[in-house]
Amino acid sequence: MWFTPQQKDEILSRTDIVDVIGSYVNLKRSGRSFMGLCPFHNEKTPSFSVNPDLQIYKCFGCNASGNVITFLMEYDNMSYSEAINYLGEKAGVQGEDRMNSESAKKFNDKKNKLFEINKQAATYFYRCLKSKDGYYGYKYLRDRGLTDETIIHFGLGFAPQNSTQLYEILKEKGYDDGILMESKLFKKDGNKVYGIFWNRVMFPIFDRSNHVIGFGGRVMSDAKPKYLNSLENDVFSKRKNLFAMNFARKSKENYFILCEGYMDVISLHQAGFTTAVASLGTALTEEQAREIKRYADNVYLTYDSDDAGQKAAIRGIPILRSAGLSPRVINMEPYKDPDEFIKNLGSDEFKKRIDDAMNGFFFECEYAKKRYRMSDPDERANFIKKVAHLIADLNDEVVGESYIKSASVRYSIDEGILKNNVRSIRQSNAGMVSRSEKRQENIKQYEQKNHKLTGINKAYALVLSWLLKEPEDYGRISKWIGYDDFVDEEYREVAKKIFEQLEANKLNPASIIGEYEDAAMQQRVSSMLQTDFDFELPRAEREVALNEMVTLIKRNSVSHQMKNLTDVNKITELAALKKKLEKPDAIKV
Repeated sequence: MWFTPQQKDEILSRTDIVDVIGSYVNLKRSGRSFMGLCPFHNEKTPSFSVNPDLQIYKCFGCNASGNVITFLMEYDNMSYSEAINYLGEKAGVQGEDRMNSESAKKFNDKKNKLFEINKQAATYFYRCLKSKDGYYGYKYLRDRGLTDETIIHFGLGFAPQNSTQLYEILKEKGYDDGILMESKLFKKDGNKVYGIFWNRVMFPIFDRSNHVIGFGGRVMSDAKPKYLNSLENDVFSKRKNLFAMNFARKSKENYFILCEGYMDVISLHQAGFTTAVASLGTALTEEQAREIKRYADNVYLTYDSDDAGQKAAIRGIPILRSAGLSPRVINMEPYKDPDEFIKNLGSDEFKKRIDDAMNGFFFECEYAKKRYRMSDPDERANFIKKVAHLIADLNDEVVGESYIKSASVRYSIDEGILKNNVRSIRQSNAGMVSRSEKRQENIKQYEQKNHKLTGINKAYALVLSWLLKEPEDYGRISKWIGYDDFVDEEYREVAKKIFEQLEANKLNPASIIGEYEDAAMQQRVSSMLQTDFDFELPRAEREVALNEMVTLIKRNSVSHQMKNLTDVNKITELAALKKKLEKPDAIKV
C-alpha cells in the first residue's frame, strides 16, 4: 500500500506512540513523559523516555531515538513500508492503490514473486532428495541420525549435479530472467544460466511468517565452500534472520538455544529442544539478538567447543547482553557441538547441561583466565584488571556490585581492590560516575561515532531541540537566524521544516522524522531534535547559552557566505557584521 504525505501525517496523528511502544515496553508516567527500560540495550534503571506531546522517544543511555515508525523498524525489524502499512491499518487510513502507487505495487509484486520462486525451489529440492539423484544427500541426512519426520518438518532437500534443471522448470512456469536473477539462485555464464547450488544438501531458510527467503547448502564432496548460503536480496537479509526462528518463536519456553550450524539446530529440535536457532553463516548480529529478545529473556550458547567456537561465544555475549538478554554458555565437552553431544549422550544429559550452563560473565572470566599464568604475580594482576574491565563494561552499578562480590570469592581477589579497579575504569570511561554525566559521555561517544555532533553542528542541534522544548521562543530566535543560516545541508533541511511548522503554529517533529524512509536517517533527524540541554538550569543561565548558540550559528553563516562572494560591497558589509558578532553580547535573543 502507498500513502501520500498527507495520509502519513494522518496516520501519525491517529497513532498514540505511548500505546504502540507500551505494548512492547512497560512504561510509567514521569511528569509529562513516560519512562521505561530501554528495549535496545541492557539496563536496570529506566532511561527510555517517550514524549506523548511530540510523539517521539529517546533513550538517554544508548541514544536510540525516533518516532513510532522508527521504533517498529528498529525493534520489530520492519521495513519502512511494513511499518507505515501496519500503522495505517490500525489507524483506519486507506492507502492509495492507483497509478501514483505504481512503484510500491511493483516492489510488493517483486517480493511476492521472490517468495514464490523460493517456494518452488524448495519443493524442487525436496523432490530431488527423494529421487535417485538425491540418493547420497538422503543417505547423508539419515546417517546423521535424522528421521523422515524431521526431514519433512524442516523441508530439507538436495540440489543435484544438473545445475540448469531448476532454471528450466521455473522458465516453463513463466518467470522471466530478470526476476530469476534477482532471486540470487542463478548466475549467468555467457548465454547460459546455472543454479548456484548443485551437489548439495539443501536447508531452506524461513522468515518468522514461514516464507522461504533463502537457502543454505552443504556440499557432498571436498569442494569449497563446505556451506554456501543464498546471496542477499529484497526478501533475504542474513543480519536480520535466524535459521529455525519460524519454529522456535512458537515455543512457550523463556529461553532460546543459539547454535553455530544448521545440523546442530535440527538435531536439537529432533531431540525436543525446539527453541534452537542459528545465525546464517555470519557472526551474531545486534538485529538477530533483538529478534530473539522479542520472544525470550535468556539465551544458551552452544557454539563449538574448539577455540573458534569459544571466541564466537565471547563476541556474542556482549551483543546478547546489550539486547537485554541474559546469556549463558553450555559446556559441550567432550564433544565438539550439540549434534555430536545429542547423538552420544542424549537429550536427558543435554538438559542437565542446560541446567548447569555457565553465566556469561563468568564464561568471559574463565576464557580470559586461560590466557594468564596465575602463578605469576604480574599476570595474575593483569587478570584481575581484566575481570574489573568486564564488570565495568556491564554499565550497571547494582549488577556490577553483585559480580564484584562473586568474582572476588571465585578468584580469591580482595573485594576492595576489585571494587577500586572497577571504579577507576568507570571513571576513565565515563569521566565521572554520576548518572547525568554518564549520559553526557554516552551522548558524546554516540555523536562522535555517528554524527560528529561537535562545534557548529552541536549548536544547530541544541537550537532545534530548544525550539521543540520551548516553541514560544521561535519569534525572538528567528529575528536573528533563519533556516538558511544552517550551513550543513542535512541540518538546513530539517531546520526549514521546523521553522515552517512553527510559522504555521503546527509543530509536529514526528511528521518530519516520518518523511525519511531510512532508519539511520530517522535516527539522525531525531537526534538533531532531541539533543540534551540542561533545562533544569536557571532561566538566566539558559538564556546566556542560547545567545551563544545563536551567535555561533550566525557567525558561521556569515563566514560561509563570505567565502562564496565576489561582490566587494557585500563582502565589506558581511565583514563588518562578522566583526560585530565577535563582541560579547552582540546578539540578545
